[in-house]
Amino acid sequence: MASLPTVRQLTYLCALADKRHFRKAAESCYVSQSALSTAITELESNLGVSLFERGTSILLTPIGEKLVGEARKVLNDLQHFVEHAEQSRGQFQSDLRLGIIPTIAPFLLPKILKAMHQQYGDNKLYIREDLSPNLLEMLGKGELDVLLFALPYDTGNYHCHPLFEDELVLCLPRQHTLGNKDAVSIKDLKQQDILLLEDGHCLRDQSLRACNLQTRDLSIPYQATSLNTLVQMVVNNIGITLLPEMAVKANILHDTDAEIRPLQTARNVSRSIALVWRKHSPRATEFEQLGEIILQHK
Repeated sequence: MASLPTVRQLTYLCALADKRHFRKAAESCYVSQSALSTAITELESNLGVSLFERGTSILLTPIGEKLVGEARKVLNDLQHFVEHAEQSRGQFQSDLRLGIIPTIAPFLLPKILKAMHQQYGDNKLYIREDLSPNLLEMLGKGELDVLLFALPYDTGNYHCHPLFEDELVLCLPRQHTLGNKDAVSIKDLKQQDILLLEDGHCLRDQSLRACNLQTRDLSIPYQATSLNTLVQMVVNNIGITLLPEMAVKANILHDTDAEIRPLQTARNVSRSIALVWRKHSPRATEFEQLGEIILQHK
């Protein structure tokens, strides 16, 4: 019978399956390419099977596909094993790996980081800012512990813990015709050039869904990768956009010739800020308390 693979070998196996490139997989594991390649070769030799087809591109063999799935399960179980041990030390006694989306991070983190550092003491806080699908993937792989997210968004089978509503408001240049209105209707928006974040940002879909709009109903001249870019486009009369209230309160419009107007709808136009974690996580109570910290300092 083959000897058991090491955790390191399984980690490298999953990394190579994800990256399909030896150098990129090695970089993601913070090791040399030769170290990763040697570990994969030793794993294949020990198991007596070829896990990858090595050619101009790296492809998983059929048995490789199956064993990568099993390896992910083993690594997740080991992560839960460690979490249970850490949880026995009490709340906030372990390192925290927090994922957060770009439309929340610059506006909320400055308000809550000090309190989080005080709560976690000498433990490390690792923060990863990325798009929603990437963060969910990292959560599933056990690379992150909890996410600070905006809903609605399809989070799959993960547990969602709503914290508060973040209203969406209309941002337009000064002297814009809609600036004469105290509130702007959805019908008014269909006659305007709407600026949105590019695909992959959940705020894009949340803005459209909240206003019951379809992209085919709108003129969308440009797409941006950040809210600050959207604001600059508005200031330069390229179009109008929707901003989350937390960004406005964080002075994203400071020293700009832009102003905001509420939207006139039958229901509140907002997104729900929430914490997301793996179901059955032994740190669920800790994450709920983290939510209370966020609410106190937001």
